[in-house]
Amino acid sequence: MPSPTAKVTIFIVSAPSGAGKTTLIEMVRKALPDLYYPVTMTTRSIRKGEREGVDYYFVDEAEFRRRVAAGDLVEWTTVYGRLYGVPGWEIERPLADGKDLLFDIDTQGRETLVGKYDNTVSIFVAPPTLAALEARLRKRGANEPRDLERRLAEAEAEMAKADRYDYVVVNADVDRAFEELKEILLTERARRRGRVEGG
Repeated sequence: MPSPTAKVTIFIVSAPSGAGKTTLIEMVRKALPDLYYPVTMTTRSIRKGEREGVDYYFVDEAEFRRRVAAGDLVEWTTVYGRLYGVPGWEIERPLADGKDLLFDIDTQGRETLVGKYDNTVSIFVAPPTLAALEARLRKRGANEPRDLERRLAEAEAEMAKADRYDYVVVNADVDRAFEELKEILLTERARRRGRVEGG
């Protein structure tokens, strides 16, 4: 009899800043509420409306580095001067319960997870063009010129890694991109369960 883990899929969604990944994932979470969304640990400050243990685990840098040294984090990285990492229990517990996971993680984190787990499906959300991405970031109006340049440079580097992913969803229209992303998730979940149950 196959274990629950054999049927489970770890979905990894990555995108450059401004590509619309957060909006798409929020739409997916409403449409597919049975997916488990791992909670990340971070050293950044809690924002209004966020909840400890629901949106993030908020810790100071000393505690974060203690967790790293103890091997509690499956992967971690620095984003705009703040530390982010995935606690091991946020993967192992849902896997043991037979739940599919949906990760919102950068390209570096994707490399780590794919290297550690063989039941991953990775999806890259891309803007239609780099120029379109720049226009979206400028529209936000919250980026200083130097910050905007850095985000665009990082976006270009991330987009160069898109061919390493199992799927690429181009977000030119959010509703269309959502339907494409949802279809990928549903198809891959059915394929894994069917393959395991069918032998």
